[in-house]
Amino acid sequence: MGQSSVRGEETREGVRPAGDAERGGDRAAEDTSPAAGEPGAVRRRRQRERPRRRYRILRWAAACLALLILGTAGAGYLYYLHLNGNIKKDKLDLGDDSVAGTAPNAAGQTPMNILLIGSDARDTKANQDLGGARDTFGGTPLADVQMLVHLSADRSNMSVVSMPRDTLLEIPKCTDGEGKVYPASTRPVMTNESLGRGGPGCTVATWQKLTGIRIDHFMMVDFAGVVSMADAIGGVPVCVDANILSRDGEGHGSGLKLKKGTHPVKGEQALQWLRTRYGFEDGTDIGRAKAQHMYMNSMARELRENATLGNPGKLRGLAEQATSALTVDEGLDTVKKLYDLSNEFKRVPPSRITMTTMPWRQAVSDHNRVEPKPEDAEQLFRLVREDIALDGKDKRKSAAEKEKAEKEQAAKEPESTDPAAPDAQISVRVQNGTGTATRPAASGRATQVSGLLAAEGFTAAAADGSAVPGVERTVLRYPSAELEGDARRVAKKLGIPAEAVERSTAVSGVTLVVGADWREGDRYQAPESGADGKGGGADDDRTPESADALNGSDKDACMHVDPNFTWS
Repeated sequence: MGQSSVRGEETREGVRPAGDAERGGDRAAEDTSPAAGEPGAVRRRRQRERPRRRYRILRWAAACLALLILGTAGAGYLYYLHLNGNIKKDKLDLGDDSVAGTAPNAAGQTPMNILLIGSDARDTKANQDLGGARDTFGGTPLADVQMLVHLSADRSNMSVVSMPRDTLLEIPKCTDGEGKVYPASTRPVMTNESLGRGGPGCTVATWQKLTGIRIDHFMMVDFAGVVSMADAIGGVPVCVDANILSRDGEGHGSGLKLKKGTHPVKGEQALQWLRTRYGFEDGTDIGRAKAQHMYMNSMARELRENATLGNPGKLRGLAEQATSALTVDEGLDTVKKLYDLSNEFKRVPPSRITMTTMPWRQAVSDHNRVEPKPEDAEQLFRLVREDIALDGKDKRKSAAEKEKAEKEQAAKEPESTDPAAPDAQISVRVQNGTGTATRPAASGRATQVSGLLAAEGFTAAAADGSAVPGVERTVLRYPSAELEGDARRVAKKLGIPAEAVERSTAVSGVTLVVGADWREGDRYQAPESGADGKGGGADDDRTPESADALNGSDKDACMHVDPNFTWS
């Protein structure tokens, strides 16, 4: 038995083991192939181990590949977290007054408003080296650059409104993130002081109070940030019409030195360009704003046209510098959110970008400062509020077309099924919208007009004490067809024209907004229509000439150099 058993474990020449027969003919052929000097058992063991080694190698390679993939993804994710960690965040709005946004268009799209702030903070050595006097280190920062960027609802155009640094405004009450309250200014002060009253959220609140435009986001960058981002981009082409050296005999000026013509500026030279006042135009902050517009337009074109930004290293450098330079609100606090925003900007062609400066005049209280120019400033702000392109390329409707469209819209809306209720039963909410860019709201006007209504028999009328954005024209709003009759009854009693009565989902009941055209008096007097931009004429939607508009596709723009700041 034992002998048979041992012999059975060996294979006689020319006889296939049963196990090998089950593995197939090829394997059987290998097993029967003679190998010089190699016992059959050893040969078969080596052949069996060969596929096992192949499987081990494949498993090891797969494991390494998986580790490599996971490692790369992990590194990418860690870098993403690193970039997110670079971004500094602050509260969007530190004011107490809410501002309504622009209603969606017919497609349900809404515009976006972003406030760009350039801070002169000198809280780091890099900022101190770039920013001036040593005794200002750690001082209260100023918002020396302020630009409102408006992206239209359909993203077809973009409007930018700069505010001169020397503008005098009333700054509203602001409360910072730690609960510290900064009282409202009791007199007009420099607008750049708003940043020192709790942070960028107070600058946002100041703009909203002035313009009635709700701001959705802010982005703030300091001196060092401008330099590092300009370096990452690779330079921004700018033009001067003569050799310039921005430095006077007393040492005033940015130090910018350029030859006549177009030159790419980056790093500290880019910052000098953005800060130059002495040597540009008439030496005022208005000339500086114009130079900033030129720089921004050129930078936007560079980002679109410069193929080197397709280089991963360039993009990585730009991402690193941009995230480190920025302070944003919580709505823009990740790389993904900023990337999504950049895609919104990219949808607007340069030819539909319009740079403007807030219309201004010499301030009455201080001739070295400026203030918003009456009518013109409010006209510009209204165009932005109503999402009307500043380049004039939006299709304008004639008076006949507007009337036809209004009738067609009225025909689509369900007619009121309820006639006006008795006067005493009509609830009317009265709001004070008499403020303008240059004048505060008429004190107590909502209370006065609600009293007029009560005297007319509308005893349910009440003043709404909350702050509301100013409106040029008095308007009566109602939320549904059932209240249309009530609204028109109120309008008739006060002498308000039918076209000033409108349906709006922004109100919950009959709401009278007393506008800047009715700051006083017991009966409303509609302003005369005309082509002067004040009364609904054909020029109503035109950007004021005093806004000094510059188109984003204008590559021929060149800064005029003051002859007193040239060199040879």
